[in-house]
Amino acid sequence: MLNNLFKKGVKRSHDTWFGKAMRLFDRAAMDDEVWDELEELLISADVGVGTTGKLIERVKQRVAEGKIKDGALAREALQAEMVNILKISPVGDSGNPAKPEVILVVGVNGGGKTTSIAKLAHKFKSEGKGVILAAADTFRAAAIDQLKQWGERLEVDVVAHQPGADPGAVVFDALEAARSRQVPVVLVDTAGRLHTKFNLMEELKKIKRVAAKMDASAPHEVILVLDATTGQNGLSQARHFAEAVGVTGIFLAKLDSTARGGIVLAICDELKIPVQFIGVGERLEDMAPFDAESFVEALCA
Repeated sequence: MLNNLFKKGVKRSHDTWFGKAMRLFDRAAMDDEVWDELEELLISADVGVGTTGKLIERVKQRVAEGKIKDGALAREALQAEMVNILKISPVGDSGNPAKPEVILVVGVNGGGKTTSIAKLAHKFKSEGKGVILAAADTFRAAAIDQLKQWGERLEVDVVAHQPGADPGAVVFDALEAARSRQVPVVLVDTAGRLHTKFNLMEELKKIKRVAAKMDASAPHEVILVLDATTGQNGLSQARHFAEAVGVTGIFLAKLDSTARGGIVLAICDELKIPVQFIGVGERLEDMAPFDAESFVEALCA
């Protein structure tokens, strides 16, 4: 099932760019033309100029050191280097889960944030963990209503205030509710703030401070939901959010809707933030924990 989700997620990227890139190694000789064409295809797939250059240099080094003449072995070397870039250790994982575990979910409007929160809630419920959703996107009444609808569908409690209320107060009440009801996970929805708006980033920092007053180690995770279809713009978003609130992981949504899945490599290489989940459809089950080997295997098959 996991491999099927990854195949679905990267089908467009494979068919448009990476399948062509892998076929370059079927040629009789690995000459400069092969490397030049590989570079062009990877950049076109949104791997990025810097990451593409790094990948090709590492593969060339492997080929030279191993005196590799076989294109199939060179292709394996490229895939191994891709896996190396994608494998990033979790940020701040203490091994002692807090109660409740507070997960702040951030991202811009239209990026699939609320649906991704619902998918995460569904995942925790399927693991037998209770969940509270905190509707801290108080700037839009529709966002609160949308989260309440997901709460009803998932049969999980939603803590919400009136539109325009203080998001920090919502988070405070959600943590209090989780403690009193002994619910182990709190998922906090935040406003779909544009990453260029300073005052909205400051609001995010305030939410973090409120959570930390309840538990000095909270929030325990900050998951950035990125729309995979935004490509290099997504990398810019990730950089802004990482600087503002210390992103610990990425939920890459709508991966099946883009042919430029190489952005995953650019994000991991440039920001050193692990991709934790991928979203590949509208259903609650259409997500998977990120696995570097499965991703590369599906991308390069």
